[in-house]
Amino acid sequence: MTGLFQNLAGLTWQMIVMWAIGGAMIWLAICKGMEPTLLLPMGFGCILCNLPDSGATEVLETLFRAGIANELFPLLLFIGIGAMIDFGPLLADPKLLLFGAAAQFGIFFTLSMASLLGFELRDAASIAIIGAADGPTSIFVANALGSRYTAAIIVAAYSYMALVPIVQPACIRLVTTKRERMIRMTYTPGQISRTTRILFPIVVTIIAGLVAPQSVALVGFLMFGNLLRECGVLRALSECAQNVLANLISLLLGLTVAVRMQAESFLVPETLMILALGLVAFVFDTFGGVFFAKLINLFAKKKINPMVGAAGISAFPMSSRVIAQMAKDEDPYNFILMQAAGANVAGQVASVVAGGLILSMIAPLV
Repeated sequence: MTGLFQNLAGLTWQMIVMWAIGGAMIWLAICKGMEPTLLLPMGFGCILCNLPDSGATEVLETLFRAGIANELFPLLLFIGIGAMIDFGPLLADPKLLLFGAAAQFGIFFTLSMASLLGFELRDAASIAIIGAADGPTSIFVANALGSRYTAAIIVAAYSYMALVPIVQPACIRLVTTKRERMIRMTYTPGQISRTTRILFPIVVTIIAGLVAPQSVALVGFLMFGNLLRECGVLRALSECAQNVLANLISLLLGLTVAVRMQAESFLVPETLMILALGLVAFVFDTFGGVFFAKLINLFAKKKINPMVGAAGISAFPMSSRVIAQMAKDEDPYNFILMQAAGANVAGQVASVVAGGLILSMIAPLV
């Protein structure tokens, strides 16, 4: 009983708030199906690490040093993500790669805003990557730059990934007309050869390495996962990467990152600012893709549905599905899923290249 009273004496209201935050993550994962493979372990880990004298903290700290401090978990997760991606729609219409690049505008806009608000350059750059809606890249960049707000950045990144069906439609309707959203696009599926599919991840890795050397680890592991998928001789490994590896690493990642969600470091005003800036980055990434499509339409004979540009963020495949459904809601016979999917996988590549560029520019300065 003495130990119980001692533990109760060590309990603070901040810990109770963190229990509520952890409980909210678990509720969103179970009841709303929002990123359950990550939010559920993260929510439970948040509760674990906010118990008085928690014995789990030391264990999770060891896992953090072994899996996140050296970028191991994010890179292994990229293998699984790469194995899930079909680059066929992008290879059939390579110009969609431009939308992936345009939809990274919010990253660089938010980097400037965060710096103006007083965040150190390393923290501002890490916060800006939230706009890519790419959790592993956010983790990799925040950790590589030694950001003090890694946990808040990760929570924001995965939260906005889960909120794509809510945030993106509102943003798109704000800057498009009904007529623009009803633009039909024709899709002619090209016969993509096996050789092309195999060469694509290899060539992309080489180009990324020459343009942004700091992105090689991110792009390389993503493309290696895709090579497992496309080579045709490692089907069992490809399926393992897509399912077992990706799910296991997501589980460990969620539990481990919770060690940085202890009340004294998480419940600070900067956390709310990071959540707000993350939303700004995500919104302006969406705007960037939409406005780039509108710019092309000023000169193109065959008009592009501007919503396809919004799919250039990295929240794959959720964003492309949301965009396709929005098009069908406006016109039941408007099918733009393949174009949206092409822009979406382009955004996956562009986000990791953007992460590498951020590292290349910022790392020498901090």
